[in-house]
Amino acid sequence: MIKLEITPPASQRHAFTHLGFRPFFLAASLYALVGILLWTALYSFNWQGLHSAYPSITWHAHEMVFGYAAAVAAGFLLTAIKNWTGQQTLSGTPLLLLAGLWLAARVLPFTGLPLVWTAVLDVLWLTGLLVAAALPIIRAKQWNQAAIVGKVGLLLLANALFYLGLLGIWAQGMQLGLYAGFYVIVALILTMGRRVIPFFIERGVSCPFTAQNHSWIDRASLILFLLFMLADLLAMASGHRGAAWAAALLALVQVPLHILRLWGWYHPNIWQKPLLWVLYLAYGWLIAGFALKFLSVAARISPFLAVHAFAYGGIATLTVGMMARVTLGHTGRNVAEPPSLVSLIFGLLLIGTLVRVVAAGLFPQFYALWILMAQFIWIVAFALFVWLYAPMLIKPRVDGRYG
Repeated sequence: MIKLEITPPASQRHAFTHLGFRPFFLAASLYALVGILLWTALYSFNWQGLHSAYPSITWHAHEMVFGYAAAVAAGFLLTAIKNWTGQQTLSGTPLLLLAGLWLAARVLPFTGLPLVWTAVLDVLWLTGLLVAAALPIIRAKQWNQAAIVGKVGLLLLANALFYLGLLGIWAQGMQLGLYAGFYVIVALILTMGRRVIPFFIERGVSCPFTAQNHSWIDRASLILFLLFMLADLLAMASGHRGAAWAAALLALVQVPLHILRLWGWYHPNIWQKPLLWVLYLAYGWLIAGFALKFLSVAARISPFLAVHAFAYGGIATLTVGMMARVTLGHTGRNVAEPPSLVSLIFGLLLIGTLVRVVAAGLFPQFYALWILMAQFIWIVAFALFVWLYAPMLIKPRVDGRYG
């Protein structure tokens, strides 16, 4: 029996709700800007606008994972799943409602309302994302995509666990949920990076090139990361030094594994293409995160250096590179000719990572200054990104097609 897929008619008036990348990339980039402005006010200037029962450093960590990174993931998945399955993903009013749930959960901690309302809406939005991602895959019976949906489910569970801690129901829930969510985002980035980075490099270096991928690296990296995550969460839950060393060693063995993977993707022409080198260097910061995680146990350096190598250098820089490319491609623009300012945006984020990780690690006596500098660089980078890309995300495709 042949199924006929009906593509919604192109509409020039409501392009903003055609595909998930539009509202969620805009929301993520705006929130990266506004969220760090709020964090700067809370951390560097002692502003007291956050709910009194919500520690500001915990809010910052949570929102970078479940606010910013999860919004980028939503935009990417709701767009990519349509390409993978041929099924229309969430659009129109339902898409706006999902984005509205996300937004409400971001605003509520500053209203003074009970935090249980924030918890309910934040869990609801991720539940909605899980359903929206799963249904097209189920309809298309593409069971090989189940692992991607499974990561969204794990993100939902981690967020629920976090709120059990924040609401005082289970004390350890806050830390375990936060780090579980953080590692799920890293895992999602590694999975999607493996899918798209070599693909983009092959098509972007302007000459015949086949990126090298080894199935044994794919399998080993998946298993080792899962074991690393479980060991690190166990170390947090139990305080056992053996579990901490296990996590550290599992992090260390992933360093040469991912270096080998990255080497297999290398072509010298990537340095001529900002949309390629940004993904390559951001993946390199993820590798640095594993190395710093090992050193946090073996050499007793600050564990937050590894966290920010993963987060600032890896997740943030790579997601900005992905948003920059996906937005161009899905609005009918030429991905080979990005706006000239993207190199500055990417460069700022990489410099900000050096400040937050390297300078803060080497010269801790100026820690407050490094934090303020890293915040300022981040704000400038995302302000430029919003200025460049918000019009593309809001306006219809330049070729008049649906999307």
